[in-house]
Amino acid sequence: MKTRIISGLCMVPLLVLVYLGGYFITALCIVIGFMGVNELFNGFNAMDVRPSRAIAYGSMMVLYVIGVLFPMEHEFIIAWLAASVMASSIYMFKINERKIEDALATMLGIIYVIFFSYHVVMIDRTEIYSGLVWLVLLSAFCTDIFAYFTGVFLGKHKLCPNLSPKKTIEGAIGGTVGSIVCCGLFGRFLLPVVSGVYSAAMPDMTVHCLIIGLIGAIMAQCGDLTASAYKRKMGIKDYGTLIPGHGGIMDRFDSVLFTAPVVYYYIVLVLM
Repeated sequence: MKTRIISGLCMVPLLVLVYLGGYFITALCIVIGFMGVNELFNGFNAMDVRPSRAIAYGSMMVLYVIGVLFPMEHEFIIAWLAASVMASSIYMFKINERKIEDALATMLGIIYVIFFSYHVVMIDRTEIYSGLVWLVLLSAFCTDIFAYFTGVFLGKHKLCPNLSPKKTIEGAIGGTVGSIVCCGLFGRFLLPVVSGVYSAAMPDMTVHCLIIGLIGAIMAQCGDLTASAYKRKMGIKDYGTLIPGHGGIMDRFDSVLFTAPVVYYYIVLVLM
């Protein structure tokens, strides 16, 4: 527990980049995307699957160039997604050397790690709703923190023993409640401050933040369990060793990969 807490505190400086936003948060997402894909592909290598790092890294570069040249023009992102799937499929053309799993793993890395994490950048570009980027982190990390401590002190019934033996139903409930409370408090007291937009331009977002806290908590836990499922199939304990007590980038940000799209599409479909 002590190692996890210390490692968590060491990540606090990353919050400064989120606060600064703009190119700083873009740079953070690039680093997470690059390292996350590398860890995921290392896991695939452990089961003799050989995805293309060149295609994944090239695809990520193109996505972020599109983000600079054509921000918020979704037609280009759709075209990028189609091109990435095509490139991953073409990678399989050397059928004597490569398997269908190599192409599918390449697609997975691009969509699951690179594209999902890019939603943080898209949230940051939604003008008056850019402050809701904090809900990506709050719903993910508060769920994890509250689920962990609730599970330690109250956990009795296993949630998914085949995927994560230590997770409990009580922990899942505690994590969900913690996320709702933290996101609600953020919406009520802190959102106008961090977004630089006050009540005249933005209505009270407390109810929306509570809803995002609920949906985000559920999806954060799904993201965590999804990453665990991949690890079980790959035969590895952690994706990496970068963060003591947590593992690699994917071990720490697996839930964020699921909460970022939740927050972005809530903004687009409900608020805008």
